[in-house]
Amino acid sequence: MRRTDREITDRQELLDVMARCDVCRLALNDESGYPYVVPLNFGMEERDGTLYLLFHGALTGTKYDRMERDPRATFEMDCGHMLCTDEAKGMCTMAYESVIGRGRLEPVPEAEREAALQCLMAHYGRPDFAFDRASVAHTRVFRLAVESMTGKRRKRK
Repeated sequence: MRRTDREITDRQELLDVMARCDVCRLALNDESGYPYVVPLNFGMEERDGTLYLLFHGALTGTKYDRMERDPRATFEMDCGHMLCTDEAKGMCTMAYESVIGRGRLEPVPEAEREAALQCLMAHYGRPDFAFDRASVAHTRVFRLAVESMTGKRRKRK
């Protein structure tokens, strides 16, 4: 990282930034040689020292085709955006916080699907949301086991 003065190294601070984000972008490998990026809602849970990002979607789709071919993925999320200007100097920049990482994707076992969906809802402030059983049956849930992550922050001035 070029700007080490902006690096977030404390794990709890990284998790705090992630908790403030509302979209996680997954970059998946594509057989064409181009990455495939998809923005997703997410939840987080820690199990046995591993951080998992939880996602959901329809039962079929391009992201699943990519995941089945290659479960490796990179993720990115950011928040706290604010344009910062210095009109006297004719300069501008952006305040932000971001986390980038990578890991491997895997399906969430059927027995854990509803708990994973509750975890997603908890991330958005609705931990006790009552799901429609028919909808849950038509929802695929998967997770990314985070292998590494880094964070960066530019504070507001």
